[in-house]
Amino acid sequence: MGNLFDLTGKVAVITGSTKGIGKAMAQRMAEHGAKVVISSRKADICDQVASEITAGGGTAMAIPCNISDESQLQNLVDKTIAAWGGIDVLVCNAAANPYYGPMVDVPDGAYDKTMENNIKRNLWLCNMVLPGMAARGGGSVIIVSSIGGLKGSEKLGIYAISKAADMQLVRNLAVEWGDRGITANAIAPGLVKTDFARALYEDPARAERAAAAHALHRLGEPDDIAGIAVYLAAPSGRWTTGQTFVIDGGSTITSRY
Repeated sequence: MGNLFDLTGKVAVITGSTKGIGKAMAQRMAEHGAKVVISSRKADICDQVASEITAGGGTAMAIPCNISDESQLQNLVDKTIAAWGGIDVLVCNAAANPYYGPMVDVPDGAYDKTMENNIKRNLWLCNMVLPGMAARGGGSVIIVSSIGGLKGSEKLGIYAISKAADMQLVRNLAVEWGDRGITANAIAPGLVKTDFARALYEDPARAERAAAAHALHRLGEPDDIAGIAVYLAAPSGRWTTGQTFVIDGGSTITSRY
């Protein structure tokens, strides 16, 4: 098997990879030899991140994509295959959370956007990629879920439902595609310092309270999530499938609050 974490020659498509967790995954996969496709809605930011990776000695290209548009998803897949011959690693990281509040008040539009972007678009993209991945002999699908999918929430209930569904999605994908060499797993991050959680960690008092609820007494950094993504994408994860990996600094196993 050689180096268990070697991704040399592998092509990785990562949605939502211009910042936060997605960007960290792209950077680390590139460091381990993968050719990475940087994708998000804004072309200029995609180009910037791809250039950063290239300048650091990695291989990357930018393909902008709004995941809510099926034709743009297909373009993402088609352009990647045209440039690099196929896709070996698919990371579904882009997601939406347009509503914060109790489920009783959620507008239909916000509910639909959450479910469509966080579940339906992931399935669309997998259905576009996995037949070709199987033809190449296999590969890895990684869906970024959340610990929200493991707990009830007073304010993020709709988002949490979508993230719980992603955990089931990888189990189904693992069963349907496993005999063709494809693994499918979810990563459930805890509270990571990204734009999504900015209101928590930019306020020192709130950040201190949040950190105290973790066994490691700190919030996560995007790079804390990148390692498990490399593991799942590389030969190291070749017998790991249908699982959800909770990477949360110990927040779900403590009684602190």
